[in-house]
Amino acid sequence: MAAATDQAQAVQKLRELMKDIYFCMLTTIDDDDNLRSRPMSTNGNIEEDGSLWFFTYGSDHKVVEIERQNRVNVSFAAPDKQQYVSLSGTAALVTDRDKIKELWQPDLKAWFPQGLDEPDIALLKISVEKAEYWDAPAGWVAKAIGFATAVTTGEKANPAEHEKIDLR
Repeated sequence: MAAATDQAQAVQKLRELMKDIYFCMLTTIDDDDNLRSRPMSTNGNIEEDGSLWFFTYGSDHKVVEIERQNRVNVSFAAPDKQQYVSLSGTAALVTDRDKIKELWQPDLKAWFPQGLDEPDIALLKISVEKAEYWDAPAGWVAKAIGFATAVTTGEKANPAEHEKIDLR
């Protein structure tokens, strides 16, 4: 039971780190087996289990890439706060109209002008298998104290909280 509790706490930490980062990078594998990244937004659609939802057009090129090879990475970065998250897993296209309505937010009209009536609107669900995060004190005073402590103790500076999480 402790492992399940630890995992739930780790997922909650991930969700906390990601919630205020509006844009992230979704990396897919293209037709030439090269990695390709593009900015995306979850619009806060992060499930309790760590799964992510993105709105997309069902015919978009990233969907073609995902249908060919569904392995993806999603990375979040907030350099001003020294917070970083990397998620690896699989992506799937979801066209369920009820789920689209459930996750819809008015600001999405910037990308989908016809709103829920957009004929090609769809979702990408990212099922996260592994995650890693770094969360360091953002202030220069905290960093300076960490580095000074490392210098005086002779140990490597490690100002960041860092964890790898297996969600499988």
